[in-house]
Amino acid sequence: MADGYDPDFLTVQVPLPASALDAHELTYPHFSVLLDVRRRLAAVTAVNIDGALLRDLPRSGDWRLDPRVPQSDQTGPEVYARNDLDRGHLVRRRDPGWGENAADAMTATFFYPNAAPQAAGFNQSKELWLGLEDHVLGYAETTDQRISVFTAPVLGDDDPPYRGIRIPLRFWKVAAWVGPNGLATAGFVLDQRELVDTRDGLLAAPPLGAFRTFQVPVADIAAMTGVDLCILSDADVLSTPAARDEGWRMLQTPAEVVLSRSV
Repeated sequence: MADGYDPDFLTVQVPLPASALDAHELTYPHFSVLLDVRRRLAAVTAVNIDGALLRDLPRSGDWRLDPRVPQSDQTGPEVYARNDLDRGHLVRRRDPGWGENAADAMTATFFYPNAAPQAAGFNQSKELWLGLEDHVLGYAETTDQRISVFTAPVLGDDDPPYRGIRIPLRFWKVAAWVGPNGLATAGFVLDQRELVDTRDGLLAAPPLGAFRTFQVPVADIAAMTGVDLCILSDADVLSTPAARDEGWRMLQTPAEVVLSRSV
């Protein structure tokens, strides 16, 4: 369908992370999806973002199944019907939308392998999660204004069953860019467990629930997902002893995101 994620996009090679799960690689313009056929959701997505060439195009595209894999391996429209679940873009619509094939890339983000069930509605924490790529791009403006971003649900054994799948309770994201001292990365987790209730086969949102966004060590993401993030873990801005001692950092605003190492 297209070129897919480019491991040589940054000035430092960053391979597509490998999943220990049974995953099928699907390529699209400027991004790739490793689809876990057992869970019918992505184990890894990887996108190259060229901030200098991003195009502001009208929203277009309808959600559809990818014909390259069996329908039974994808989480399709039946999971999202008549409930409070959003088809959450893993690779955001605008992120691969740069260069000459920007329109095709944006449209390709509407294939179901790039979606995962997320609780409907927005609050400050989910807005923060959706804007993390923009925040990192802004920080990277002093270099080549390019980042690569890896995102997926945490496919946990405790995810609640619903309509033949399991609803992910957490999502992870790792952003990678090249700074003055070489490759740098930052890892994040979105927790929606307070917003998902599938008891009795129904889906309900607790009225006081909220999304929670954390900046976390990339090594923790690798440990909880089984995804090989070695080179990304080594470049983590939270890899200093002081940052490791602090543990997971709950975020309220972009200003709280750490994007450089401190001793």
